[in-house]
Amino acid sequence: MTLFLVIAMAGLFVLVGLIVDGGAKVRAVQRADSLAAEAGRAGGQAINVPAAIVGHAPTVDARAAVSAANAYLARNGGQGTVTVTNAGRTLNVNVTTTRPTIFLGLIGVSSITVTGHASVTLVPGINGANP
Repeated sequence: MTLFLVIAMAGLFVLVGLIVDGGAKVRAVQRADSLAAEAGRAGGQAINVPAAIVGHAPTVDARAAVSAANAYLARNGGQGTVTVTNAGRTLNVNVTTTRPTIFLGLIGVSSITVTGHASVTLVPGINGANP
C-alpha cells in the first residue's frame, strides 16, 4: 500500500507541476503578444509627416518607427526585432521572452522561452463623406 501511495503522490505532484507551469507558459505567450502589439503601436506613431501633410498614403519614418518600438520593448523588459515592410505601411514586431519554471525545474527544465508577434498596418483615416 505504501509503494502505491508514493507512486500516486509522485504522479499527482508531476500533474500539478505541469498545470502550474503550463499556465505560466500561457501567460508568458499572452504577455509576449501584448508587448509586440504595444511596440508596434508605439512604432506606428512615427509617421512620415511631410508625406502625410501633402496627402500621400500614410507611411512610417522607418528609422524612427524601429527606434520607438525598440525603446518600448527595452522599457518593458522585452527583446525582439522590428521590421518595416510594405513600403513603410506595415511594422512587424517579434518578441522573445523567457520565464522561469516552478515545478519543471525539479526535472531540469529551469525556464521556458516563448515568442510573440504583431503586425501593424497603417491605414488612411476617413475624410468627410469619402471613406
